[in-house]
Parts: sequence; C-alpha cells; structure tokens
Amino acid sequence: MDKIYDLQGSQIKVTLEPKLVRVYSNASLWKYLDGKAGSRFKLLVEVIKTDYEEQFGQPLAISNDSLLVEIIIHVYCDYLGLNFNRIVRVKWIQKLVEKLLKRAEVIDCGEKSIDSNRWVWDLLAGSKSLFIRILPKNLNARNIKQH
Repeated sequence: MDKIYDLQGSQIKVTLEPKLVRVYSNASLWKYLDGKAGSRFKLLVEVIKTDYEEQFGQPLAISNDSLLVEIIIHVYCDYLGLNFNRIVRVKWIQKLVEKLLKRAEVIDCGEKSIDSNRWVWDLLAGSKSLFIRILPKNLNARNIKQH
C-alpha cells in the first residue's frame, strides 16, 4: 500500500506491506531532513510505525532506532554516491555507482523473518546519534538530488 506522508511541507513516499516498510530516498525526503535530521527522523519513524499498526492490526517488529539507522545510512550512501559521480568523471565507474544508487534510493526495511540484514541494523541502532551527526545539515545544498 503506497502512502504519502505530508510532514513539515514535504511529501514522504512510503510503501507498507506485511512485515515490510519501504521508504524512498528522494528530493522530498532530503528536504524534510534539512538541518533537523534527528527530530525529523524520529517523527518519520513514529508516523510510519503508527500507520503500519493501524493498517495491519499489529506493530511492525522493528525497533525505532533500527528503522531510523537503516533509513539514515541509505540516505547517506545515496548522498555519497551522487557526490562521487559529480567528482569522478570516468563513465564506467559512474555506471557502477548509478547501479548502487538505485539500491540506496529504495530502503526496504523488513522484520527479521524476511530481512536477512535486520541484525546489522539492530547492531548499529545503538550508534544512531553518530549517524545523525555525520549526515550533512543541508543534504541537497548542491541540488544533487533531482527527483
């Protein structure tokens, strides 16, 4: 079920499925996070999990911190890849990075029963404040995220 959450004037695209939420790292999400990633990630995670429980009648079995860390690391990888391709002008390398960017843009966050990487995000969840701090304050200052 596709959803659009209107948060702070930004339309955040999310898909809800049983045991899975899919968040899209697009220009709207980047705008939403602009300068206030800590509090805004927290709000986004709470909205997603509340809506998930309303839709499926049970809570999403992913901790808030684990979900937050998975989203933030994908957004950061998206950011790094786009910046990398602006600097490195070797076509074959850019093509490889573009393939990786496609994976970073769609953030599949699944429960342990369907997501073999959930343990990684659970392990990193304790370091969420570090990941929030390293995320640039203005992700799209150079207008690298067009869509």
